[in-house]
Amino acid sequence: MSASLATRRALSAALAAVALVGAAALPAAADDHRRDRNTHSSIVIGDVQYDSPARNDRSNRALNREWVEVKNTGRGAVNLRGFTLTDQQGNRYRFRDNFRLDGRSSVKVHTGQGRDTHRDVYQDRRHQIWNERDTATLRDNRGNVLDTESWGGRGHHQPRR
Repeated sequence: MSASLATRRALSAALAAVALVGAAALPAAADDHRRDRNTHSSIVIGDVQYDSPARNDRSNRALNREWVEVKNTGRGAVNLRGFTLTDQQGNRYRFRDNFRLDGRSSVKVHTGQGRDTHRDVYQDRRHQIWNERDTATLRDNRGNVLDTESWGGRGHHQPRR
């Protein structure tokens, strides 16, 4: 009877140790998954039209022909409140309060002035900011980098995806 009791106690201690190790590993695994999700956002930079194809006459029309597309590749809508789009020189556009980007849709961020809609928003600038050699950086409302796109040359840039 005592061998059986000793066996049960040893088995019980072994099971408790396994449960304890499993419980300790669970938060680390959950944390890794959460970090993974943040680095693979459904909000990304799409096409870029830099260095306006129109005459560079600083007209609002020419400025609005320069844009960066922000895409939601996911199915659900995302509130872009506080998200920012910056260039290498530090020019920054911050999405207004409660701007919702529907799933599988995009919005063009134009350089010039205009009336914001769900497909087009405007930085209200009076000069071009996207140079022929530049980098666009998209950050979430906490400052985490979601995506970057760099280019060199002239005209239109499509991201490598």
